[in-house]
Amino acid sequence: MSAKDILVVVEIFLMFLFLAPLPVINSGNILGLAFSVALILITRYNKECAKAIVKLWHTSAGKPVVIAAGMIILAGLIYVTVLSVKMYKAQENRPDKPETVIVLGCRVKGKRPTRMLRRRLDAAFELMINDPDCLCIVSGGQGSGEVISEACAMKDYLVEKGIPENRIIMEDKSTSTFENLKFSKEIIQERNLSENVTIVTDGFHEYRASLIAKKLGYHSLYSCPAYTEPRYVFTYWVREWLGLTHFFILGK
Repeated sequence: MSAKDILVVVEIFLMFLFLAPLPVINSGNILGLAFSVALILITRYNKECAKAIVKLWHTSAGKPVVIAAGMIILAGLIYVTVLSVKMYKAQENRPDKPETVIVLGCRVKGKRPTRMLRRRLDAAFELMINDPDCLCIVSGGQGSGEVISEACAMKDYLVEKGIPENRIIMEDKSTSTFENLKFSKEIIQERNLSENVTIVTDGFHEYRASLIAKKLGYHSLYSCPAYTEPRYVFTYWVREWLGLTHFFILGK
């Protein structure tokens, strides 16, 4: 097997990593699939691609186009590498003693949390069992096609696992991470809760959540990343690059 064939096999494997979450379809696996297919085609037709680039380079307008394209690709690679490092490091900011825990919502099916949301709630449950003094805000409104709010399903799940209702506060109006944290901060201020806050969400989401929280005026912030099923990691990691870019441009 030639080096070219090995490279194509690796690229096909990469493509399947973005197919693994199906039937879940979002911007992360759409972008990942498009990138994987582009790599396969470039590798498969590398000689034709090289000839096209050389031909373009020797035209009057082609040289700046090739240089600009190369710079954009390099800048993009640097950008996503820096984001990935920051996303990874954000997961390591664990609390010594959690006081106010905020669980960020995710979709529910019927009246039950989805697997991803259950993972977040399980992580919050461990915090609350290990520290019986901490309180938990479950944050998430009622989305399209949902029978009850995410917050209600989250509270029910934690109560079923043995957490007393008086330790759980529902924030059931939010429809985004920005609103999760904005409305939760209002609850913290209204109820005079501790501003020592631990955010519970998937690891890939912790960095963006922390940036939004800081913008909203949170000061003492910690992370408690939930377990993410391996088949979702690549898709949601790429999706998070887009979410962070949206935050940098629009601030939410």
